[in-house]
Amino acid sequence: ACTSASLEPSYVLKALGVGDELAHSSLRFGIGRFNTREEIEYVAEAVKKTVDRLREMSPLWELAQEGVDLKSVQWQPH
Repeated sequence: ACTSASLEPSYVLKALGVGDELAHSSLRFGIGRFNTREEIEYVAEAVKKTVDRLREMSPLWELAQEGVDLKSVQWQPH
């Protein structure tokens, strides 16, 4: 059953030991018997390109790559 309206992290990911923060940032894809390999590869490549583009725009990603613990950063409203 779809739980897209729920704010709770996936119980499956939680059962696998995934933390709340990572579980909340997960994507779920449904693949059926009528999906082709080409469709799956297309979506995988599109997601990769989108994630790369979003990371290029994100100062948080840059900080994380530098080893900054984002939980220790004090955020200020603009």
